[in-house]
Amino acid sequence: MIVLVTDPIDEAGLTRLREAGHEVKTAYDLDESELPEAVANVQALVVRSGTEVTRAVLEAADELIIIGRAGIGIDNIDREAATDHGVIVANAPEGNVRAAAEHTVAMSFAVARSIPQAHMRLKDGEWAKGEFVGTELNGKTLGIVGFGRVGQEVARRLDDLGMDLVAYDPFISAERAEQFGAELVDLETCLRRANLVTIHTPLTPNTENMIGEAELALIEDGYLVNCARGGVVDEDALVTAVEDGELRGAALDVFAEEPLSPDSPILAVDDIVVTPHLGASTEAAQENVATSIADQVIAAFNDEPVINAMNAPSIDERAFPRLRPYIELAEVAGEIGVQLLDDRIEWVEVAYEGDIAEEDVELVTASALTGVFAPMKWQVNTVNAPRLAEERGVEVTETKRRQAQDFTDIVRVTVGDGGAKLAVEGTLFADDDPRIVRIDGYRVDAIPAGHMLVTRNRDEPGVIGFIGTSLGEREINIAGMFNSRGSAGGDALTVYNLDEPVPDELIESLENDDRIISAHYITLN
Repeated sequence: MIVLVTDPIDEAGLTRLREAGHEVKTAYDLDESELPEAVANVQALVVRSGTEVTRAVLEAADELIIIGRAGIGIDNIDREAATDHGVIVANAPEGNVRAAAEHTVAMSFAVARSIPQAHMRLKDGEWAKGEFVGTELNGKTLGIVGFGRVGQEVARRLDDLGMDLVAYDPFISAERAEQFGAELVDLETCLRRANLVTIHTPLTPNTENMIGEAELALIEDGYLVNCARGGVVDEDALVTAVEDGELRGAALDVFAEEPLSPDSPILAVDDIVVTPHLGASTEAAQENVATSIADQVIAAFNDEPVINAMNAPSIDERAFPRLRPYIELAEVAGEIGVQLLDDRIEWVEVAYEGDIAEEDVELVTASALTGVFAPMKWQVNTVNAPRLAEERGVEVTETKRRQAQDFTDIVRVTVGDGGAKLAVEGTLFADDDPRIVRIDGYRVDAIPAGHMLVTRNRDEPGVIGFIGTSLGEREINIAGMFNSRGSAGGDALTVYNLDEPVPDELIESLENDDRIISAHYITLN
């Protein structure tokens, strides 16, 4: 596999990719117009914040499997376009969490104690001791906007320094916030109560300029620190608030446009402390994010879980060995079901019975949808299968039941077109040996691989012999067969595992026999 790296990352990450047997190409000086051609024949793209991965880039990357962001923020990657093209977008959120949190704390003290300003005055030869009276953080209230990994690490550190904590985050529970000693409140309350506000949200359409003039006015006589993403804070409003004395000061490590222009009004305000996006700039953080993203690229190449996938179902790596056989089984069950129904799919139900119902099966369900859509010749995988279902109006439901009949575990994929429906059930035998055990209610025992012929026929003498003879005449060997019937003299369903493909003319010949209701040839990996 070929990995293209367009922003510098630590050598440890490149080494890990090469040691895994992959070719690594670095191109750090590509401009936007050159990137589509550069990604045309690569399977992985590794970036930091300097590369814009647009829809045009993804449309040129037919072989791309994964985009790895060596860091947290992915606002420079068109995640919607990646999902449409079935490309995994993964980041490395843990590698620089500690570094980002520590920089936030450092910036908090820097702005509260005017450390950079005092430093420069002393370097210029002025002993301005009486001009800098700082603010102690002990006993003050910290408002944390965005209570994810970095926000939680900041909470740990500043809680230990004697600050009271309030937090705003619409995606966490009050119980989770309480674990870190923080009270979960709405945004207005968070800003109004805080003496110091730290920002830890990604840049999205919902968070762009979320801290504007009205919000800044709520932080009365306090400080604001943003080491997360530029654009979350309205910079013009911030400059005005500090200059007018509504805010005592601010500290920024990130900006709406980077590099920051030398003419930016931010630089003209003494009480705004600035650093050039240094939040993740520690030796440990650089190595950690590089090796983390390398590991995820390697996992994607090996069809293993990508633990920090941002646009696809992920799975705990400890659970993956246990769930992997079911992931594969669900896909083939979906593929068999949609080919046997032989109609437009309007809904899909994925049911789990037995011990498997206790697991996190989001990735298994996505795999079942991958199988359902695969015969339709769309570019589909677990990344975009749920999106395809939504876009095409296919209703997807997931059910779980702790008890299973006949087997320890069952995965059942049912497809329907509004009127007709068909269910395919699978399980694992000893040593994780997958089997299809029911098709449309008929009990079978079929190996879900290779070439399969599935027939429905009248339960009459000579039918199976006729099918066997027809296969033999075309030199198609039967590797295995299982026949099941609803009742004597009624209808039967037979599954044949074959060594060779079945030609269309044989299917037509079988269906011309009045005793055979239908015949379907299915090819599986």
